[in-house]
Amino acid sequence: MKENIISFFILNIFLLGCSSDNNSSEVDETFTVSGKVVDSDGSGLANISLTIGNQTVYSSASGEWSVSNLKDSVKITPMADGYTFTPASATASSTLTVTFVAEKTAIDLSAEAENIVAWFENVQYSNGLLPSTESSSTMSLYDNALAALVFTATGKYSKAESIFNFFNQRIGSELTTNGGFYQFRSTDGTTSGDRWLGDNAWLLIALNNYMAKVETTKYDKLKSTLEIWIRSLQDKDGGLWGGITASNSTISKNTEGMIDAYCAVQGYDDFHKKLLAHLKENRYNSTDGLLVSWPGNYYEYALDNHSWGYCTFEDFPKTVLEKTTMYANTQRATANGALITGFAPDIDKDIVWLEGTGQMVVAYQKAADSYKSTTYLAEMRKLLISSTLYPNSVGLPYASNLGTTYGSSQLWKGADTNICISSSAWYLFGLLNFDPMAVGYSRGTPDVDKFWKD
Repeated sequence: MKENIISFFILNIFLLGCSSDNNSSEVDETFTVSGKVVDSDGSGLANISLTIGNQTVYSSASGEWSVSNLKDSVKITPMADGYTFTPASATASSTLTVTFVAEKTAIDLSAEAENIVAWFENVQYSNGLLPSTESSSTMSLYDNALAALVFTATGKYSKAESIFNFFNQRIGSELTTNGGFYQFRSTDGTTSGDRWLGDNAWLLIALNNYMAKVETTKYDKLKSTLEIWIRSLQDKDGGLWGGITASNSTISKNTEGMIDAYCAVQGYDDFHKKLLAHLKENRYNSTDGLLVSWPGNYYEYALDNHSWGYCTFEDFPKTVLEKTTMYANTQRATANGALITGFAPDIDKDIVWLEGTGQMVVAYQKAADSYKSTTYLAEMRKLLISSTLYPNSVGLPYASNLGTTYGSSQLWKGADTNICISSSAWYLFGLLNFDPMAVGYSRGTPDVDKFWKD
């Protein structure tokens, strides 16, 4: 039945187009586009958003829609959470009638995953952004990029768009004026912190994932402007500065941010080639076969360089995932007293870093190591806690207990007891077998530039 409906409406578009060509030798001064949105049984669907040029309309109770007085060629794109459409879009430069057939997106979330996503939905503010932790007034750029990825991975595209819209409206006031979006802002919009390369790169990674699923040009400027700024941070030695401080000085180069940028800027050109050359010369221990986080320092290595490096660089050796025992440890969780085994961010091994453990789960899945990915997901599950504000909403705290982050900096109060975005997002990615760094992974990097294969 569904195939017949789709074939009929595609034929309908073709015949109407031919009829228009036969009856008029020139395009009308203005024209109308109209049609209907139906399900696979042919029943009309209400309140489906359709972007038509720079306008947005919604289908009526019977699924019908129409826009008149158009003068220029327009692209018509339907969009709704939980649906894909056939055709995905249509283009009109003269009167056109088109019917879009909607099919429910096949995303079958477990009850556990649904309750995690519910937490993300519940804490999202009307401006589109989410606080980094429950009951917090701080909104992090990186955390909101992760939230956009959560909504994209679960087909809740309008929720992701609310986040992108916030930053889309601030391209001129922040991104191009100052260079980069700020690391933090309060719920009232007040910005603070530095403008980090890595955080901005993750917003671009989120956009790449969204645009791989949703056909739209709405965020083209945001995407291109982020990429331009990231490229502008490249030094003559090929490395990337870590961003710009609040006092407008340059942040020193850091390996994690350079991995993020390599992943975010799609394709392969001189930018990527020079960056790999820099990493080879300055951030790679060929003896250990590991990316170096802090050269010449006690904290030489960091966990996320293992997982993100493996997920970003083509043909990166699986041995980098095997060399993470230096971070493995077991702690008793503050929130519920459970013993949990996972990974610390560095060799101090004084916490189980739940975000980083989730990153390792995603890397193990990419490496087809189902035993380890399943094992560490089960460990993380021990620390799922219920929201204190919203029913049927759960998530994970940042860490098992209070201790230190990478280096000797102390964690904040509540890092071990309050639900946070980063750990909850990476745990959910593991549940969904979703790798946010997979889009654009196969970029045709020449073997001669893959220093890890030397």
